[in-house]
Amino acid sequence: MVSTLRSFAHPGGVHNATPPRIVFGPGRSAGLGDEVERLGARRAMIVTTPGRASMGDRFAAAISDRCVGLLPEAISQVPVELVRRGVQKAAGRGADCLVAIGGGAATGLCKGIAYESGLPIIAIPTTYSGSEMTGFCGMTSEGVKRMHESLAMCPRTVIYDAELSVELPPSTSASSAMNALAHCIDAIYLPSLSPLLAMAAVEGARIVANNLPELLASPRDIGLRNEMLYGAYLSGAALTGGFALQHAVAHMLGGSYGVEHGTAHAVVLPYVTAYLQQYAPQPLGRIADAVGTTDLAGYLWDLAGGAGLPVRLADVGFPAEDLDRAVHIATTADAAPTDPDIHDANRAGNPAPVTDSAVRAVLQAATDGRRPGAKR
Repeated sequence: MVSTLRSFAHPGGVHNATPPRIVFGPGRSAGLGDEVERLGARRAMIVTTPGRASMGDRFAAAISDRCVGLLPEAISQVPVELVRRGVQKAAGRGADCLVAIGGGAATGLCKGIAYESGLPIIAIPTTYSGSEMTGFCGMTSEGVKRMHESLAMCPRTVIYDAELSVELPPSTSASSAMNALAHCIDAIYLPSLSPLLAMAAVEGARIVANNLPELLASPRDIGLRNEMLYGAYLSGAALTGGFALQHAVAHMLGGSYGVEHGTAHAVVLPYVTAYLQQYAPQPLGRIADAVGTTDLAGYLWDLAGGAGLPVRLADVGFPAEDLDRAVHIATTADAAPTDPDIHDANRAGNPAPVTDSAVRAVLQAATDGRRPGAKR
């Protein structure tokens, strides 16, 4: 017998909005030219990181006269200066669409350009960041990373092709996978998350967590790569519901201290989870059940450490004497936006507000680096 009547509401706009077209499967990136044409575009600018430039060149050659050039300048944390340069280059080349090839850095730069220009995006992710599924983007200005939101930044098409991720280094695979898990965990307790996408968060966490150890043991297994991309797709969809304390802390580490995005998530995720379990035991319990544990925070610590990722802030170069500054940045970066499209990290939906005491507790635990949760 049901004791309470189900009742919920979640916001529209960019929240819970996913790309309208998904193309998934090994080898599917060969159809990029058709996807550009499907958008009605003829002058695509391909955006990559410097390390993915040769891959970008191959795609540029494949779509031939539909490409107006390569922009191999994307870097982590999406500096606004780079976005402005990208906007100018897209305009100067007469681009009518953007193609992101790579991880969150390439997708993020395309999002920044689209935020200013309105150009449509085709995303071809090669990592598990999940950024390609959302209309959110963290951009860094003057050493502070702030989250922006706009439907203009939500890709029109996403092509998932596991063949492109086979060469991904194990460390990047691991940090990227922890990034995906952070999306599931940081969204599952938000009332702004659609019930439909809450199921994606649970299933995404299960797939990513269960496949990561196997992938690190067999990094060239195309089946495992394919499953990890599927988990990342679900995790990215979950992120469209919003985010909370985990992202406030990780974005501070990345934007202000230069910690690689996936690693920033990995190093604090066990401690954020431990802190929030007292405020959201039931939603986090769904994730715990999915990955097969009764000790989610400790499980994440073991998973990260077992994958060779850092579990202490000192291991990512964070200076302990900067604790007060770090707390201030994490609690204020998005708290009082002047731009209506900047995300409010302190919105009422967070299970625990992003306060000084919350961030300090997490950072202190990450400084100590001890395994949270039940003793082993």
